[in-house]
Amino acid sequence: MTLSPDGLAVPVEGDDLRGAVEAILMVTDVPLTVVALATALECPVNVVRDLISSLKLDYDGTNGSAPRGFELREVGGGWRIFVRHEYDWAVKMFIANENPTKLSQAALETLAVIAYKQPISRGQIASIRAVNVDSVVRTLLSRGLITELYTDSESGAIHYGTTELLLEVLGINSLDEMPLISPYLPDANSDFDDKL
Repeated sequence: MTLSPDGLAVPVEGDDLRGAVEAILMVTDVPLTVVALATALECPVNVVRDLISSLKLDYDGTNGSAPRGFELREVGGGWRIFVRHEYDWAVKMFIANENPTKLSQAALETLAVIAYKQPISRGQIASIRAVNVDSVVRTLLSRGLITELYTDSESGAIHYGTTELLLEVLGINSLDEMPLISPYLPDANSDFDDKL
């Protein structure tokens, strides 16, 4: 139902119903059942079911037009709009270029220490970097680049390690693919490479 200019409820039908269903599907982040859509729009279930089928065919380009960059999929007992698989690359590029927030030099240095020396406590990181790393560790945790691995039962110190997200960001499959850093350190006997 929609409201007329004078405030009376009017049934939704035709292109208005099609647009209403599309609008709801665009904003939802969970699959919606045909019944849920029909209830929300106060329309018969069979009308909404037919409309969903029509939208799916339209988005897939079966009416002679080109397929859209998105598709309507039935998942988890409901319907939801997803990026068409062929265009995942475009979305990934967009997301990668949209994040203007870069890590500070301090965060990058702390992340490198954690990556090469994990599991490592905050105190050990601070000792290596010779600065307080509390806020930097919080930043790395909030961005999902590191995680708390365990708490030492004797000292109570939390030990940190890197996450799968860091591997994705670096474009590697495991930490074994990280380069040796001993050639770049003043003391060639450093134990940074022992963990690799």
